[in-house]
Amino acid sequence: MPVLLAQPRGFCAGVTRAIQIVERVLELHGPPVYVFHEIVHNQWVVNGLRERGVVFVDALDEVPEGARLVFSAHGVATRVVDQARHRGLHAVDATCPLVSKVHQQAQRFVRQGHTLVMIGHAGHEEVIGTMGQVDAPVHLVSRIEDVQALSLPADAPLAYVTQTTLSLDDTRDIIAALHARYPRIVGPEVDDICYATQNRQVAVRALAAQVDVVLVVGARNSSNSNRLREVAEQAGVPAHLVQDAGDIRSEWLASQALQTLRVGITSGASTPEVLVQQVVQAVRQRHAGP
Repeated sequence: MPVLLAQPRGFCAGVTRAIQIVERVLELHGPPVYVFHEIVHNQWVVNGLRERGVVFVDALDEVPEGARLVFSAHGVATRVVDQARHRGLHAVDATCPLVSKVHQQAQRFVRQGHTLVMIGHAGHEEVIGTMGQVDAPVHLVSRIEDVQALSLPADAPLAYVTQTTLSLDDTRDIIAALHARYPRIVGPEVDDICYATQNRQVAVRALAAQVDVVLVVGARNSSNSNRLREVAEQAGVPAHLVQDAGDIRSEWLASQALQTLRVGITSGASTPEVLVQQVVQAVRQRHAGP
């Protein structure tokens, strides 16, 4: 039974860097090492680090004064950095460099006198961190309808930035709506988009054209993993998000004769390859029979 793997897939450079930073701090200083929020959106990675003495927290008052703290790949608001300094924490920043670039863009636009619009998902750690990088109101839009609901005058000096786990395809219509309503709006260059997000979506779209079903290996709270599933479905094939091999359901793989079913597999940018290979083996074993 053919199993096709998307390329590229899995860990992006920012995720790899963030995990390596936590491992390095552990190696140099030993446990416990505290991490503000999940270092990346993958429970397998988080649990593995937890077993080695990493403590994940959602509030800095959970961290003892003077302890070692790592900021996750998604980035944090400036108030979090200031609070960590005030508490005497030894903080290490594992923010993805592409996220940091968005922070710098947001700050520059505000300094230039623009009102800032952010394209992203409400409640996502990266969005919270980016909006908290500027000392000015930020208007969050996730859909075209949100653009229409903005109460800003048409001639207002506006600028926009985007969540890095959204691709060019994800943001194109929203950006077009912003330009239609606010002709003077400015934004980052096209090549500033996260290449990992864009490339993985292009790859899964090509994969979907060659298979009968797509499995996306990734965490349920991973924005880019969920989007990969949506992209595959939009390409016309059934697609399912699985956290690991245990999430695979037999009915997903039983729509055609076993000999002709073609299964495509990809993974989100925070998914380790070991989970992908476990899914590959599980799919093949299910079709091998007793």
